[in-house]
Amino acid sequence: MSVFSNRYSDAKQEAGAYTEAVLGLIGDRDPLTILEGTSAELARLMAGLSAADLARPETQGKWSMLQVMRHLADSEIVWAYRIRRILSEDRPQIHGYDQDAWADRLHYDRADLRETLDEIRALRAGNLRLVRSLGPAERRRVGVHSERGEESLEHLIRLYAGHDLLHLNQLARIRRELGVPATR
Repeated sequence: MSVFSNRYSDAKQEAGAYTEAVLGLIGDRDPLTILEGTSAELARLMAGLSAADLARPETQGKWSMLQVMRHLADSEIVWAYRIRRILSEDRPQIHGYDQDAWADRLHYDRADLRETLDEIRALRAGNLRLVRSLGPAERRRVGVHSERGEESLEHLIRLYAGHDLLHLNQLARIRRELGVPATR
């Protein structure tokens, strides 16, 4: 099982390795540049896919491209909430969540791709507007994550940029496995 699987049952034990691996995807790139470009890259990766392509799981027990997209939309909601709690409260508790339970119980497999892309774009625009408005002291504010411990807003910016790259890579890999070349 890959460290990127991020299973809820293993999250506390694998938190350090997961965080290190996700942050490692960024390299020397600017996290805000990554975050700003994700919506366009998602649209590019989704272009020309059929409903059957979108619904096909990568492998048994893994998510389909549509489920990954819905996960990204819900992750953006979670990030929005975490940013706002950290800015408005002193050292708030930030709870992890079971992404697989969300995928199942929130019916990610029944999502509408166009609505999901629109939601990601709108949520990301709002989050980036807020993040760009922050000064250095605000970016140092922290929340205490239930699995990963203390995390600053600056750290979360990097973590969500790495999370974007993780799932962009996953979507590109699934698309290749489907045999559908990506548009440029």
